[in-house]
Amino acid sequence: MNVLHINQSDISGGAAIAGYRLHQGLLTQGVDSHLLVSKAQSNSDRVTTTPAKKTYIERQLYRRLTKPLGLNYLHFLSTFNIPKTSVYKKADILNFHNLHTGYFNYLAISSLTKNKPAVFTLHDMWSFTGHCTYSYDCDRWKSGCGKCPYPDVYPKIEKDNTSLEWKLKNWVYSQSNLTIVTPSRWLYEQAKQSILNRFPIHRIPYGIDTQAYQPLDSEQCRLHLGIPKGKKVLMFGADSLTERRKGGDLLAQALQNLPSGLKAETVLLIFGKSGAAIAQTVGMTTIDLGYLTSDESKTIAYSAADLFIFPTRADNLPLTLQESIACGTPMVSCKIGGVPDLVRPGITGYLAELENAQDLCDGIVYLLEEQNLREQMRHNCRAIALSEYPLELQAKRYLELYNQLVKNT
Repeated sequence: MNVLHINQSDISGGAAIAGYRLHQGLLTQGVDSHLLVSKAQSNSDRVTTTPAKKTYIERQLYRRLTKPLGLNYLHFLSTFNIPKTSVYKKADILNFHNLHTGYFNYLAISSLTKNKPAVFTLHDMWSFTGHCTYSYDCDRWKSGCGKCPYPDVYPKIEKDNTSLEWKLKNWVYSQSNLTIVTPSRWLYEQAKQSILNRFPIHRIPYGIDTQAYQPLDSEQCRLHLGIPKGKKVLMFGADSLTERRKGGDLLAQALQNLPSGLKAETVLLIFGKSGAAIAQTVGMTTIDLGYLTSDESKTIAYSAADLFIFPTRADNLPLTLQESIACGTPMVSCKIGGVPDLVRPGITGYLAELENAQDLCDGIVYLLEEQNLREQMRHNCRAIALSEYPLELQAKRYLELYNQLVKNT
């Protein structure tokens, strides 16, 4: 079995990391797996890059046609050359991942799948909307988009042609040979109500290496990170502070609302970018770990934390929550999208109501004060990670699907 994954990157970004983990899991199953990506950061000989620079014609189309008209990505004519590549020719099956970060023309999907079966793993809603990756409270994507209430949501558009993009996607899918996979229950239900419902739709959650991500001795991890003894530790990703979807404003409000006594005995463990901003805003002791790249460094951080806080407004099956659950760290997040698949009230964490910073604060206070409950949640988290999300299980499910599709070709 030779599988070609098409993604925006190999290891840069959530969808890229998810795709690369699947790739690694398939390799352990004896699958001949390869990646075709726009940006490669690993040195693997199994990763091939698409043309990095736009041609003159593509640049002109972008400036004069697709960008002014709000029709993203249609200027990438080079996508139609993918069938000429050796990795495509050798592949028995394709697996599309993130196609919307400025490297791929979705009009090519039909020609790419004409002679090869393909799986389309959804990492957000973009595949069935008129432009956006998350539609929030808008459901126009069910009937054709148009009059978009969120033109600035990524990927941003200069003109509202969302109805036309929706129709173009619908037309392409009518000519394509696809099988859809969603990682979360929420996205599965969304896909079933979308223009993708003409295809078979499966739910296969992301897998995670439960050996790389596992609970470590908390006190040793805290000593390693320089966290004072006797402190409660809240961990969160600072990247959320600069993106509204990730709820940085909700997090700031929640931390500001913490009781003063609890603030004094709590340390904020921050990873990612922009960590200094939240420290100044909430007036609490912080340890900024910066951008963590290795599994080991992230595992140490999760294991040192009492709680992982994730105040998102829209998400599929967040990898950071999956990493947290594998490390046995309870979570506080919001009741939205695929988050409830991982954050299970009273079992693995606390789910706050959407847009309710006080409820988020209450959840943090409640779990910090209930040590026995947190300890039980630690055991629950690890048990669920081992039973539902091991990388081997994900790879086996995909391999079973691949074999079925190739057999029926």
